[in-house]
Amino acid sequence: MNNGIKILAIESSCDETAASVIINSKIASNIVATQDIHEQYGGVVPELASRQHQINIVPVVERALKEAGVSKNDLDAIACTQGPGLLGGLLVGVSFAKSLAQGLDLPLIGVHHMHAHILAHFIDDPQPQFPFLCLTVSGGHTQIVLVEDYLKMKVIGQTIDDAVGEAFDKSAKILGLPYPGGPLIDKYAKEGNPDFLKFADVEMANFDYSFSGIKTSILYTLRKEVAKDPDYVENNLSDICASIQKTLIDILIKKLIKASKSLGVNRVAIAGGVSANSGLRNKLSQLSEKLGWEVFIPAFQYCTDNAGMIAMAAHFKYLEKDFSDLSLRPDPRMPF
Repeated sequence: MNNGIKILAIESSCDETAASVIINSKIASNIVATQDIHEQYGGVVPELASRQHQINIVPVVERALKEAGVSKNDLDAIACTQGPGLLGGLLVGVSFAKSLAQGLDLPLIGVHHMHAHILAHFIDDPQPQFPFLCLTVSGGHTQIVLVEDYLKMKVIGQTIDDAVGEAFDKSAKILGLPYPGGPLIDKYAKEGNPDFLKFADVEMANFDYSFSGIKTSILYTLRKEVAKDPDYVENNLSDICASIQKTLIDILIKKLIKASKSLGVNRVAIAGGVSANSGLRNKLSQLSEKLGWEVFIPAFQYCTDNAGMIAMAAHFKYLEKDFSDLSLRPDPRMPF
């Protein structure tokens, strides 16, 4: 039997039902049940997501415990994502965690989803030293975060409208690609010319972002070309995807470079679902040589929503005795 602090963590903020067990600072299991039902609707349907969470949560938790070689009576704490996310999904995870914590008389730990994405960098080596900048990019968030300690983080720049992950998915929808479209743009972009098309960009002050304008530019540019040639998208799909991807990544990187120079911080990390994008990962690797950055990129399994990152965040909160009580409620718009 493994010794050390054992925490069961649950993630249910969107359409992934996930559970993980962490023993001290090592992930012993990381189980994710993906909900394929949303593909036919072109996006996540909140009501369907919450129903699937109810179906998946017990078998996912049982599998996580079994794979870790831990019984529920061995646990030292129960953790869950408190927010932000979809209310229905969060409600399933939080309610399950509260019930389990109360039944086992264990501490309960509520975790901020985006904090957890950042702390995923401490699951595997190499691990960043403090301070570092983290670009958190997902379907719901685009932020530049100054990370000063495990539990001390500050957003210094963020999108004022749409997230970059949404820009990827909406662009894919314009191209007629199925949901989720972001990974498909990445796939086709590898075979295309990134300079095939140019799109208009809106320059924001400080370290903030805006992606609503670029989505409009992509829509109008393609609409204009399709009017002249109905087969334009089909005949140029890889080049169009490469151009869209380059544009969105350039927007992200431009502000990250500005923040790095302004704050004098050369340790840079990425987190969130879009950090799985190969174009973004390659661009950061290039900049590590060009600008002398120390770049930290998490393993693919810890980029998209998972409970391993929730477990890691819970571990650091446990060490500080930062517990929640049973009045914990899911917070869909939980502030950073």
